[in-house]
Amino acid sequence: MIWIFLKKQEKSYEENAFIKAKYVAEITGYPVIAEDSGLEIDALQGELGIYSARFGGNVGYKEKISLVLEKMKDTPWEDRKARFICKAVFYDMKEDVKIITGGKVEGYIAYEPKGEKGFGYDPIFYFPLLDKTFGEIDKSEKNKYSHRFLAFSKLKLFLDAYCKGGKI
Repeated sequence: MIWIFLKKQEKSYEENAFIKAKYVAEITGYPVIAEDSGLEIDALQGELGIYSARFGGNVGYKEKISLVLEKMKDTPWEDRKARFICKAVFYDMKEDVKIITGGKVEGYIAYEPKGEKGFGYDPIFYFPLLDKTFGEIDKSEKNKYSHRFLAFSKLKLFLDAYCKGGKI
C-alpha cells in the first residue's frame, strides 16, 4: 500500500482519489486503486469534508478531535449529525477505464472521545446501530459498516467482472 498526500486539494473526494490513482498509474504503468475519505458534520456546514486530514493544521488526531469538540461544545445532540464519506477509484490508464464507487456511514459526533480502537476521528464518531463510537468497536466489526468497506465492496463487484474480461 502506498500513502499519497495531495499538495493541492481538489473540490471533491472523487477528484482527489482520481488524482492519486492517476499519479501512481503514470509512474508504474499498472492499474491502480485509490481512495479519498472525510468526515462531514452538519453543524459545521459540512466541514471537515475533503480537508478532514488537514483540519487544524499539522497536529495529531487528538488535537484535531479537541478542535472539533470545541467548535461543537454548545451543539445539542439532534444537531450533531455526521457522516464518513469514501470514494474509491479504479484507474487503468492503458485501457482508459475509470470506475468510481462510494460509501457513506451516518452517525453523530459524540460529546467526548470514547475508545482507543480505530484511527482518526473514530473516537468521536458515534454509530447508533451499535450504540458505540467507532473507537470502541473492533476492526472486524467496524469493517462491516464503514464507509471504506461499502465503497470497496461496490468496487469489488466491478473488478470481478473486469478481471474476467467481462463488460463493466
